[in-house]
Amino acid sequence: MQRKRITEIFPWLLPLRKKQRLLCFYLGLRIDRNRYAEKQSETVLPYPLFETACPMINTQTGFDTVYQENKVFNLKLASKAINKLVILPGETFSFWKTVRYADKHTPYKDGLGVSDGKLQVVPGGGLCQLSNLLFWLFLHTPLTITERHGHKMKEFPEPPSDAPMGVDATVYDGWLDLKVTNNTDATFQIVISFDENNICGTIRTDTPQTEAIGITNGKPVYCRQGGKIFEEVDILQNITSLPDGKCISSKLLYRNRCEIGYDLPADIEVVNRKESE
Repeated sequence: MQRKRITEIFPWLLPLRKKQRLLCFYLGLRIDRNRYAEKQSETVLPYPLFETACPMINTQTGFDTVYQENKVFNLKLASKAINKLVILPGETFSFWKTVRYADKHTPYKDGLGVSDGKLQVVPGGGLCQLSNLLFWLFLHTPLTITERHGHKMKEFPEPPSDAPMGVDATVYDGWLDLKVTNNTDATFQIVISFDENNICGTIRTDTPQTEAIGITNGKPVYCRQGGKIFEEVDILQNITSLPDGKCISSKLLYRNRCEIGYDLPADIEVVNRKESE
């Protein structure tokens, strides 16, 4: 039987715990010896490495669509702090250090987010769509990913996207961050924009690249363990040379595993596994 957290036994301690975590989290960013990216430049770097777009409205959440509209507001508010940010050689990008004061003058609206392990309405809900997009961009660069956390559960089907399954990055202020470090001699720049339906992202650089990075999936597996259904899928990286497209290397980046919190289509095969497997 899983032990309860002290904040579950004494709920009144939760606000104090959150304040403690935030204090320690941002103090850690100040003393960890990383040099963090902070500069936004109106000059757009000349070479696009990768671009992507994803619909912002997901009608399959089961919640009132007002929370999807609020998510769009939150995404646009947070993106103002990230758009055209440059990551110089030796610098580290931190999601929370970058967007920490994005809501200083205009507060976030209530959106959907996971709190205490449950999907619920929270201020600033929906920012994980931005961190997901950033992670997908970063995977197509030589930047070194130093912190990423996958979602433990998919509460509803994902909206259409060019990203393969298992490519996500959840963030939670004070607990979970998304970080990448630029260990190259090139400078990179994040460009975020919006059209009527989509959030769009591009990663650019000041140096022509001689290699292209592609990210693909292995075959997904769905398994039932302990009365729960899990999705497991391998995330594969393929590097090819430019311009001839010859394969330089292929490797497994990681295996993503998350619980499925919605009904799968009837044609999806689910295998049974023992608890110890």
